[in-house]
Amino acid sequence: MKIGAVTIGQSPRTDVMADMKAILGEEVEVLEAGALDGISMEEIKQMEPAKGDYVLVSRLQNGEFAKFGESFILSRLQDCITRLEHNGAELIMFLCAGSFPDIFQANVPLIYPSKILNGIAKAVSKRSNMILITPDAQQIQQAYDQWGPIMDQVAPIAANPYGSREELVEAAQKAKEIDSDLIVMDCIGYTEEAKKLVRKISGKPVILCRTMLARAVSEWLDA
Repeated sequence: MKIGAVTIGQSPRTDVMADMKAILGEEVEVLEAGALDGISMEEIKQMEPAKGDYVLVSRLQNGEFAKFGESFILSRLQDCITRLEHNGAELIMFLCAGSFPDIFQANVPLIYPSKILNGIAKAVSKRSNMILITPDAQQIQQAYDQWGPIMDQVAPIAANPYGSREELVEAAQKAKEIDSDLIVMDCIGYTEEAKKLVRKISGKPVILCRTMLARAVSEWLDA
């Protein structure tokens, strides 16, 4: 079976698929497309988030970290969806935990990690109390806006998934000192290794975006 994967950055996302394919299985062919495919670094720098724009971050093909406004890539995301569907994808998943407007058109299911994470976190948090590890300090307010209506208490902590191990360790140490039911690593860029590190240091249950997405899609594939 063919499924599609849309990244807000550049494809292929070999860093993400390494963890996801272990869950999806070898019999599943993943077709990838990226909103920033074919775009130069200079062009990406022109996409810096304006005031009020939804801030997104992603890894590029050269391994660099990029930050840009959602408004610049919405039409490009639709192009990715259309192309993947044309190439035979029976389901398309977004490789991004961000919140997107309900504007995309497709004849196959579109799977948003944010919707999965929202439901799971609410279901397993006894006190509706969580920590959110998010990539950038500019996304802290977005975290409150996205999770505030769902959870009673949200404590966002910024840690770049493409940054240093020390940055992640610092975030985990902060999380350890906060009274909460669980931690959500709210970006597709965080790895399985990063999850294990955060759990070990914080002593708290951790939900990882990429593996949760893969498990949800795997359930659909087995239906």
